[in-house]
Amino acid sequence: MSESIFDDKSVQPDNDRLLAALGESAVYWEDIKNHLREKYGELTEDWKYYSQKSGWILKILKKKRNLFFFIPVENSFKITFVFGDKAVAAIERSDLPAEIIATLKNAKKYAEGRGIQLEVTSPARVEEVKKLVAVKLST
Repeated sequence: MSESIFDDKSVQPDNDRLLAALGESAVYWEDIKNHLREKYGELTEDWKYYSQKSGWILKILKKKRNLFFFIPVENSFKITFVFGDKAVAAIERSDLPAEIIATLKNAKKYAEGRGIQLEVTSPARVEEVKKLVAVKLST
């Protein structure tokens, strides 16, 4: 089984299928999208089928800048960020939870930066995602 609930390469997800798969967590996704549009303007959503292991993943971009990867799972979703050194330093100085800061600091460093994945299951996690996007766009 792939990481994404959408694992059939021949069927690209659409908004109706996505909202049905997310279930009650769809309100969290709508909150994030509405906030980002209001604060940063239009974003680009680009569904990509990366591999059988990952399945369909939604890449969210501001102009050509990658903000995060959205991974739908059953009745929930995960968001994966990749941060460069400046963003990691800003996150370390932020009021984000110590768990997020420690996870990011301890993440393996790649050429693209350090990655962190959050499963969005609560309003508090939605707010953390919003803060992480703000850091990403300010660095």
